[in-house]
Amino acid sequence: MTEEERAASGNGERTADAATEAFVIHRNLLFTVAYEMLGSAADAEDVLQECWLRWVRVDRSQVRDDRAYLVRITSRQSLNRLRTMRRRKEDYVGAWLPEPLLTTPDVAEDGEFAESMSMALMLVLETLSPTERAVFVLHEAFGMGYDDIAAAVDKRPDTVRQIAHRARRHVNARRPRASASPSQTQAALAAFQQALATGELQELLEVLAPEVVLVSDGGGIRQAAKRPVVGATQVARFILSQAARSQGLLTGEPTSVNGSPGLILRLDGEIDGVMVIRVEHLRITGLYYVRNPEKLSRLDSETPLSRQ
Repeated sequence: MTEEERAASGNGERTADAATEAFVIHRNLLFTVAYEMLGSAADAEDVLQECWLRWVRVDRSQVRDDRAYLVRITSRQSLNRLRTMRRRKEDYVGAWLPEPLLTTPDVAEDGEFAESMSMALMLVLETLSPTERAVFVLHEAFGMGYDDIAAAVDKRPDTVRQIAHRARRHVNARRPRASASPSQTQAALAAFQQALATGELQELLEVLAPEVVLVSDGGGIRQAAKRPVVGATQVARFILSQAARSQGLLTGEPTSVNGSPGLILRLDGEIDGVMVIRVEHLRITGLYYVRNPEKLSRLDSETPLSRQ
């Protein structure tokens, strides 16, 4: 190998190392962007793989801001996959819920971040078109400017501004209004956990709001209600029937799921699902119950997320 060839090889290795370092630095952010757009950790990981393959082919001498460029690639790939997923969800059996993630305490401590990751808001985002969702997530959750978003979604900045306004109005009309303090939410979760342990209908009724709604996701693999269950009595009976039907002991392990209080539910020690609660005025008004085993693969450790 000549001296010139060795120098070129060394420069290539340094360039590859620099590309890898930049990707690793921003990986948590890129995963968070993809997950918020898709609601699926598995699909978000696939997007990151696609993003990496494109990133290593980029002439980085033309890149002024690694973070902005990587977010742009991730957003484009997420938007493409989101369009595909919408067709896939049309064939999904029963209600669809986001894939639950165990999250670190810093997510729950950041109120805006926790809300953007919450099951309740992500279900509202499901009612947006793919482009509306991409624009809303990038602007509201990650603070991207309209020019950068326009480059990511292949729209004019003035068009992106209109889409953002329309999406924000749509989301604000549907997002939960009231909220509870962390201590109130934890108290409701503890009462709910105790009611599960005793299996007493009346104890469940005392912690559930009259208008409570339960959404359960079994994916056609595990038993779940195909439509939302509405009303305290109906929800309580549905929950208790799960343990009775399986003839086992249903217990709950408190944890943080998508920045919100939740329980890992175990039936005779084996993971049965994940349940996330929404609390308003000291009572539980929303329950999101994921039982589809294909969505329960990330419960062994917390998933690091970032908005930076």
